Amino acid sequence: MFVKIAINPITWTNDDVPDLGGDTPLEQCLSEMRQAGYAGTELGGKYPRESGVLKGVLAAHQLQLVGGWWDGRLYERDVEAEFDAILGHLTLLRDLGAKYAVYADTSMGRHDGIWQPISKRPRLRDEEWKGYGRKLTELAERMAEFGVGLAYHHHMGTIVETDGEVDRLMSVTGDSVGLLFDSGHSAFSGGDPVGLCGRHAERIVHVHCKDVRVDVLRKAREKDLSFMDAVLEGIFTVPGDGSVDFPAILKALAKTNYSGWLVVEAEQDPKKANPLTYATMGHENLARMIATAGL
Repeated sequence: MFVKIAINPITWTNDDVPDLGGDTPLEQCLSEMRQAGYAGTELGGKYPRESGVLKGVLAAHQLQLVGGWWDGRLYERDVEAEFDAILGHLTLLRDLGAKYAVYADTSMGRHDGIWQPISKRPRLRDEEWKGYGRKLTELAERMAEFGVGLAYHHHMGTIVETDGEVDRLMSVTGDSVGLLFDSGHSAFSGGDPVGLCGRHAERIVHVHCKDVRVDVLRKAREKDLSFMDAVLEGIFTVPGDGSVDFPAILKALAKTNYSGWLVVEAEQDPKKANPLTYATMGHENLARMIATAGL
């Protein structure tokens, strides 16, 4: 197996909604990650931000840091201001050996809007795309020079949400802008995760593996639920427990010899979906499908 499997701590505790696992201690999150078979983790809100401290905490559980979310504001800032803002985050990632920052541009308010209907999310105007692409490419080049790549996360409720917007972003940015492919967000947006992955496999540098429950997806889109209401309804689950065609996605990645991390990142209500149970299920399902795909 050339790829490794990591998990995001959002399975245990949701930084956006403290009611979802907010009282779960970090020690439990990390020990159960390792118990479920994972080799790596992304940053979470409970993780120490001092490099030396975090190294020791993760080493105690034989876990590698593979990336970390950043609330980007590049649409609202110039490149210099954005780089200055992210520098501390990049330093932590570089110190811990993570190759990519998980970059989502939350300008115009993802966190303010996670309880708003999904139809109300911000959008770029046609005339803004080329300029935004130039800025993003410049930021990615600055980050690469520092030693951490940019993995752009298309995400519900942001300016790059749909498959078509991912297509457009890739067309207006240089190769320094890597794509974080998220199967669940593609499906939630009404897209085709297999097709999106196949079109941009050469640009994919990081992968979030989340499945979707099609009945909740249908309800969310028909009723124009908010992102968080859909999460609470159970739209996301671990690979192999929903409707996303992961074998086809993994085969598309194998064609380009993808060798990065596959991160199980499926936010649910931990009171309804036991974190260790679902983490174990996700790892077992994904490992089996990886072997079949030849990754």
